[in-house]
Amino acid sequence: MLWIDEAPCVDRDLPTVNSTMIPLRDTNPTRSTPIITWVLIAANVVIFVLQFASGTQLAEAFVMRFGVIPDVLIHGDWAAPRSDGGAQGAAITPFTSMFLHGGLLHLLGNMWFLHIFGDNVEDALGKRGYVMFYVGTGLAAVAAQVVADPSSTVPMIGASGAISGVLAGYLVLFPHARVLTLIPIFIFIHFMEVPAYLYIILWFVFQVAQGYFALGIMGEGGGGVAWFAHIGGFLAGLLWIKLAVRTKRGPVRRTAALR
Repeated sequence: MLWIDEAPCVDRDLPTVNSTMIPLRDTNPTRSTPIITWVLIAANVVIFVLQFASGTQLAEAFVMRFGVIPDVLIHGDWAAPRSDGGAQGAAITPFTSMFLHGGLLHLLGNMWFLHIFGDNVEDALGKRGYVMFYVGTGLAAVAAQVVADPSSTVPMIGASGAISGVLAGYLVLFPHARVLTLIPIFIFIHFMEVPAYLYIILWFVFQVAQGYFALGIMGEGGGGVAWFAHIGGFLAGLLWIKLAVRTKRGPVRRTAALR
């Protein structure tokens, strides 16, 4: 997710472990076709095209209309038209914000993570369970960022809160799957297979560290990555999957290809 300040087209992807470890693929096969993951990717791409098809100015208006503005959610009049460009219909923005992106790299980064990790989580939870999981963790991510900075008037958009939940689900279900990772070292490129649990835990530690540093600039109106949305989505995903496994709600497959 992004905080969008004056320019809503700032490109930020879902942060990798330290902006240098780039996942290329996993080695975990699926038993079923990941239809929901493909539909989610297609929906995000189509909405992105519609968002920017009419130029930057209308794209900004689109973000203001359908992005989450914490101050509006908590203190605003949800239904009243806003002549100042503020969010209208704020009650739906926690959902609609999950399908908006601030630029091409932001979109590509999020969809790449969803492509790599989403298919296996969908396979484990089933189609309906995966939809509920994706939307639920996305809403939890929004709630976490709103709680962290409730007075912000900067719109928040992006799918990475929900995708953070997907990463948490993958961590619990397939900790020993291998992730082929690209690691640039100066002018050299190195490829390494790492366990999923190592990659995802390091990723989460990075989110927490960045969230801690972000506390110092909250309230100053600065734009950037909504780190607490990542943290909130991830923690919600952990809790959801743990409960699903414990209560055996739906077909939860925990096997993985081990190498």
